[in-house]
Amino acid sequence: MLRLFAVFALLGSLIPAANAQDALRSECLAMANAPPRATPVGLRRVAAKGKAEEVAITYAGHSTYTIDTPGGLRIATDYNGAYRTGRLPDIVTMNRAHSTHYSLFPDPKIAHVLHGWGDDGKPAQIAERIGDVYVRNVTTDIRRTYGDYSGGDMIKDGNSIFIFEVAGLCIGHLGHLHHQLDETHFAAIGRLDIVMVPIDGTYTMSLDGVSEITRRLRASVVLPMHRFATPLDEFIRRIGQQFEVDERTERTLKISRDTLPATPTVIILSGV
Repeated sequence: MLRLFAVFALLGSLIPAANAQDALRSECLAMANAPPRATPVGLRRVAAKGKAEEVAITYAGHSTYTIDTPGGLRIATDYNGAYRTGRLPDIVTMNRAHSTHYSLFPDPKIAHVLHGWGDDGKPAQIAERIGDVYVRNVTTDIRRTYGDYSGGDMIKDGNSIFIFEVAGLCIGHLGHLHHQLDETHFAAIGRLDIVMVPIDGTYTMSLDGVSEITRRLRASVVLPMHRFATPLDEFIRRIGQQFEVDERTERTLKISRDTLPATPTVIILSGV
């Protein structure tokens, strides 16, 4: 117990005060200091038949994945309204780097529209329990100029990494990431079991840069996105031999805490 309080104290010193209480509510932050693959018994979600609950993750297009939760919610990442798979999502997250990552006029039937930027000029601060999912964000900076991929002037906290905690899984979406992450970012992200990574190599980050972040996060499952013409082999070569590769013929991955691969694995869904 003392060790757990020490972890929360450290997180409180590394992340903004407004987010410090998230450490007390977030399963992923609580698990960040646990041994690999260890999940506190109280945090494991188990279905009626004794098996861990599954989520279904579907590649919709570009940087949009949908996540269907055991409780019946549907989440869509970097939602712009163009990439749809079946019914309308209940929760959408957006980044404002380009118009292909957000919509200012989403369908009014979408109950929860979460912006990765602050509408009041302040950093977005999202920490919401919606049904069986806990959604939170970690802000990142974005380039001010669309065509400048070498760095350029940056808008502080203009985008967000979104983390979805559901069924004992910690699922992260890196969004339209434009820069390396520092220790404060990694501390605020915590543990990830599944991470969605942009691999275009130009519009977001270089392949070397995003590969370094992927290795550092060391999630059990890596889901590439935002690929354009990037050869998948190039990304796989850069992240290193410690990652297995699993190329699927279907667009949907059904996965639970119990079925995470033992070795970190890049899973390439159809359409990527």
